[in-house]
Amino acid sequence: MSSSHVERAQVLAEALPYIQKYSGKTVVVKYGGNAMISEALRKAVISDIILLHLVGIQVVVVHGGGPEISAMLKKIGKESRFVDGLRYTDEETMEVVQQVLCGKVNKDLVATLNRMGGRALGLCGMDAGLFQARKLSERYGLVGEITQVDPSIVEDALADGYIPVVSTVAQGVDGETAYNINADTAAAKLAVALHAEKLILLTDVRGLLRDPKNEETLIHVVELPEVPGLVKDGIIQGGMIPKVDCCVEAVRSGVERTHILDGRIPHSILIEMLSDEGIGTMLL
Repeated sequence: MSSSHVERAQVLAEALPYIQKYSGKTVVVKYGGNAMISEALRKAVISDIILLHLVGIQVVVVHGGGPEISAMLKKIGKESRFVDGLRYTDEETMEVVQQVLCGKVNKDLVATLNRMGGRALGLCGMDAGLFQARKLSERYGLVGEITQVDPSIVEDALADGYIPVVSTVAQGVDGETAYNINADTAAAKLAVALHAEKLILLTDVRGLLRDPKNEETLIHVVELPEVPGLVKDGIIQGGMIPKVDCCVEAVRSGVERTHILDGRIPHSILIEMLSDEGIGTMLL
């Protein structure tokens, strides 16, 4: 028997206690960035999700679609504008956001999951009042702040054996409009509402680095009391601040563990969840 066979068997044996631990538990995966754009990475993420589902883990996928929205706006001759890192969303942009997120991106993802052997069901935040929101601030246009999450439609889909795939558009409670919602925030709020065991944010970075230029300085575990010091020292900075904030809020509200994972590494979800070797940053 070749050594590669033995290694494969060891990998599977190592996964068993993790499968037993998480079977029947809910895991929310926020999917975006390069892992969504590159075809090879997309396939790796989707096969991870299907494998977790098949071993009895209840996986919920929450996705954004920034690059696709920008591409569609460019097609209609409209420039993308960002304020404090959030897409400024006027009425015309909101129409595009809704079409692209709830339509194209959501359904493409559902189709890929189904094609690869999953059983996926597409939902948007307006279905059955899943996400309700009010305007965050005039400065961002139709960008919403979630006021309420009703997870019952997602729970029903999970109970029926589906992998729910959720796009992050919310129903307005302060006007007859839809709102564009930050996908990390939406994933965190949904994880809390579902009493999820884990929230995984797929990003385009290795995780939290002590030295942003050196991937060897990855911080594997961060406990909540350490966060303010890491912000003060400039270790958590820029686009990482809102991601860490989402994780902190989720843990404070009852989610067992949160992970910031590099979606550029093939099968990073499986390595993080089903092996002894964590590869991202875990906040707990």
